Amino acid sequence: DTENMDEDTKKILQKYNHCHVKIYTFNQSRYLRINKESLLPKAKNVSFSGENTEAWYPPSHGDIYASFYNSGFLDTFIGEGKEYIFVSNIDNLGAKVDLYILNHLTKPPNGKPCEFVMEVTNKTRADVKGGTLTQYEGKLRLVEIAQVPKAHVNEFKSVLKFKICNTNNLWISLAAVKRLQEQNAIDMEIIVNPKTLDGGLNVIQLETAVEAAIKSSENSLGINVPRSRFLPVKTTSDLLLVMSNLYGLNAGSLTMSEKLEFPTVPLVKLGSPFMKVQDYLRRFESIPDMLELDHLTVSGDVTFGKNVSLKGTVIIIANHGDRIDIPPGAVLENKIVSGNLRILDQ
Repeated sequence: DTENMDEDTKKILQKYNHCHVKIYTFNQSRYLRINKESLLPKAKNVSFSGENTEAWYPPSHGDIYASFYNSGFLDTFIGEGKEYIFVSNIDNLGAKVDLYILNHLTKPPNGKPCEFVMEVTNKTRADVKGGTLTQYEGKLRLVEIAQVPKAHVNEFKSVLKFKICNTNNLWISLAAVKRLQEQNAIDMEIIVNPKTLDGGLNVIQLETAVEAAIKSSENSLGINVPRSRFLPVKTTSDLLLVMSNLYGLNAGSLTMSEKLEFPTVPLVKLGSPFMKVQDYLRRFESIPDMLELDHLTVSGDVTFGKNVSLKGTVIIIANHGDRIDIPPGAVLENKIVSGNLRILDQ
């Protein structure tokens, strides 16, 4: 949780006050953005207010070890007899505790408990840019696309060569975190992330990835898990998938519909008019039936009426200045719709 999200997080957690589960929160660190030209900090002083707010940034999830340690919760949990933490990205709606994995951690075949386990899953077209596991000098290592030279990016994205991607679901020994943190032995590669601020200033953010600590741990593992444990929602295109009838809620967990003939989801690409959640919601009177959909591309000013059904490959392109309204009850199967169309009710 970052300082930017702290208040919003606390508001959401109020909904769960009645649950018999203790929920703890702590803030991660904040780092100074660096001016790309001068290589000096953007901030004029160390305050975190007003115009100076954008001079700071949350240094990605690799900061969890230091922040967790500094919060005091690490020692608290160890003192309560807890041995492992399960870490996942907040946007992964498929992440949940799996007791089979936990049992494997504590009772591995070689008899030596694992300190770090990364869940990986088979790549699809949607995540060719995802990080992957490699082995180097006898240690497992995470490789992110930001670390790959441009000449090898296409090779990295190849599903034939790198078949798995990192899910950001991790199981980590609390004792290992404490040991490595106190010995300053967590060796994580720095990822240089260039950004352009609203005013046009080019800055550099130095970030680390939580999974990179796998090479510092003893007896680390990668476990190939079903795709159902990896449902990241980073864009409204992802949001459309999980809100559709492709998924249902089962005991609080998203599960793929049993009506699906194949256990794969369609590729969805929504254009810039759908980018913000409030605009996305305004353009759908109801979420379309997508059980038989393979591919959806939507570009331009497009709206969907109630009870629309999408099947096969559907491409809808409203040219600049034009608008397309898909009427209630419409069934689009292997269709290309373009131009300036108000499709009339049949």
